Amino acid sequence: MLVCPRVLADLELELMALDLRVWPVRTAPVFTDGARMAFQVRQRLLMKHRGEWDVAAQWTPVWIGFGPSWQHGEEPLPWAAHEALWRALDSYADDVRFHRRLVGVPRMTLPGGVRP
Repeated sequence: MLVCPRVLADLELELMALDLRVWPVRTAPVFTDGARMAFQVRQRLLMKHRGEWDVAAQWTPVWIGFGPSWQHGEEPLPWAAHEALWRALDSYADDVRFHRRLVGVPRMTLPGGVRP
């Protein structure tokens, strides 16, 4: 997903209240070269949309993680988790570009065994 930098902090706080974690790709702890990965993710998203997302050419690529309150062991995330995320993102429609889908980044474990 791409987020306009001027709303990133506000979006992060709003999602945090819903136990949704914003991970800017550039600073995600799972990459040794986050800047390169952020560039690649942004370019891939822009190219996929063939001009429709050009307004987002300088925006911040982010991933959204679902916090513990949404997770039930190894079960898939409940539909309500996705609905809560999409509802929040819809309120930032002019400043985010994202896909409504039920797939994403595999669950990550941070150094020290902590899950986001």
